[in-house]
Amino acid sequence: MITNRILTAVFGSLLLAGGVVVAQRPARNISGARHPNLAEAQRLSRQAFQKVIEAQKANEWDMAGHAQKAKELLDQVNNELKQAAEAANRNPR
Repeated sequence: MITNRILTAVFGSLLLAGGVVVAQRPARNISGARHPNLAEAQRLSRQAFQKVIEAQKANEWDMAGHAQKAKELLDQVNNELKQAAEAANRNPR
C-alpha cells in the first residue's frame, strides 16, 4: 500500500517534470513596431498559456491531459504567428 503511494508520487513527479520540459512558454519574438497586430496576438497567446498553467496548479495538475494539449496548441499558435511575421517581412510593400 505504501509502495503504491510512493510509486504514484514518483511517476506523478516525472510526468509533471516531463510536461514542463515539453511545453515551454511561447517566445515573445515578433516586433511590435513592424507587426503590431501579430505582436498583440502573440502577447495574448502567452497570456493564455500562463492562465492554463494557473488552472493546472489550481486543479493540482489533474485535467486529463487537456490542459497540456492546450499549452502545446498555444505554442503552435505562437510559432505560426512568428512565421506569419516572417512571411510579411519578405513581401515588398
